[in-house]
Amino acid sequence: MTGRWARRRRAGFSALSLAILLVGGDLLAGPLAAAQAAVTSAESEWRQDLDAWRARRAQQIDSPDGWLTLVGLEWLKPGANSFGAAPDNSIQIHAQVPGHMGMLIVSGATVQLMAAMDGFSPELMIDGKPAQEGPLVTGAKPSNLTFRGLSLAVLDRGGRYVLRIKDGDSPTRTGFRGLNWYAPDPNLSIEASWTPFTPPQTEAIPTVLGTTLNLPSPGIGTFELGGQKFTLEPVLEHPGDKTLFFILSDQTLKDSTYIGGRVLHAPFPDQGLDKPGKLILDFNRLENPPCAYTSYATCPLPPDRNRLPVAIEAGEKRYTP
Repeated sequence: MTGRWARRRRAGFSALSLAILLVGGDLLAGPLAAAQAAVTSAESEWRQDLDAWRARRAQQIDSPDGWLTLVGLEWLKPGANSFGAAPDNSIQIHAQVPGHMGMLIVSGATVQLMAAMDGFSPELMIDGKPAQEGPLVTGAKPSNLTFRGLSLAVLDRGGRYVLRIKDGDSPTRTGFRGLNWYAPDPNLSIEASWTPFTPPQTEAIPTVLGTTLNLPSPGIGTFELGGQKFTLEPVLEHPGDKTLFFILSDQTLKDSTYIGGRVLHAPFPDQGLDKPGKLILDFNRLENPPCAYTSYATCPLPPDRNRLPVAIEAGEKRYTP
């Protein structure tokens, strides 16, 4: 949709320029009115699409398993890690859960779930099925342990393991009052030139934990803003992704946007990743990373190349509970 709006806007402006060159009342009026109508229609469609995307974004943040529900991030030590509401657990969970829910056994590259002395609660589920002892998935789609409104998952963080705890009834979620946005600005939906890397490169992305994510980077986008040229390098966040993932910061972080930077998902270039082409960067869709909503998230930080010396007054502003 963003790319279609940018192309339609350019076409409309070209028709408008042609109409202005035509002198004479009737010769000017028809083409001018048609061009203005085309631009107005395209911008209206773009704004409706942006509004719908922003509404979905707010619903995602406020969902029962969204970032506002993240209430804990507990590192696991090698060996046994007991968890539950009782204070004698390795990991005490501050929620209405059994005193001893189970044990997480870390052994090398494996994390196994074991029952407590009294066995598993019948309400403890793994991926929608009654909990059973055995190894847990810790990769891109980790095993999901649930107890009523609580959700637990063991995540691999650079060879270390952490227990992520989400609570659908957390105060951060029940107190959600919506997101903050800059006013839509079609001039900040920008067409950039795309230059592929041959071969594709690997970008070292720093994180708030002090670790590094090595992610594939297929190329670089070059765009103009305020008469200056800038570049941004995206990565592919997950295998099979159909969008580019830009992690960036700009000068609005000083007073109005999240200090750790923002992220942007953009459609692939018009000629694909491996050929020069055009790329649409709609900065109205800049969004906050998870760390803007909870101190328990682990987020990437902008690489040096993506730290822009200009203010981009578009997209999501700093979140204020």
